[in-house]
Amino acid sequence: MRNAYALLGAIFLLVFAGAYVAFDRAHAPTTEGDLPDTNTHTIMTLTSPAFEEGGIIPSKYTCDGDNVNPELHVAGVPEGAASLVLVMDDPDIPDAVKERLGTEKFDHWVLYNIPADTSVIAENTSVGNEGLTSRGETGYVGSCPPDGEHRYIFRLYALSGTLNFLVAPTLDEVETAAASMALESTTLTGRYSRVQE
Repeated sequence: MRNAYALLGAIFLLVFAGAYVAFDRAHAPTTEGDLPDTNTHTIMTLTSPAFEEGGIIPSKYTCDGDNVNPELHVAGVPEGAASLVLVMDDPDIPDAVKERLGTEKFDHWVLYNIPADTSVIAENTSVGNEGLTSRGETGYVGSCPPDGEHRYIFRLYALSGTLNFLVAPTLDEVETAAASMALESTTLTGRYSRVQE
């Protein structure tokens, strides 16, 4: 009788242990591919086939060349974006120019209300609406540093709405208006010197 109880106890332990292992395997991922995908958001990027991040801007896109904008590629625009803003400025202007213009940078390009599904801004083109450069004109102003190498920063913003101005806005006015509806932003920086090393 004692052996029968011992046998029943052993069977119970085996069944219980087997059930526990089966339950544990059923509720745990067996491979990395079984893990739930909790990060479906892609990061917005701004790139150019003409130069890499931090690279030299070809002279074609400067005052020493054709003075046209480089081709730009946009990717990863977040869901819910209604428009894009693209600006370009030079933060390395000389102090004398800063004093003369009353600014810390020279504004080279201002575009707003760019369609949110834009993936390519072609060379020598304009999309959306144009704002004013530091020359007080619309359009692209190519890199033209007066003193050595400067950085030229392209900033792209994805907005939840569109911008409305009665007259062509400055770069600062566009960025100020965009701040309250910006979903995401990214940058692309190029360098240029008129004295080639």
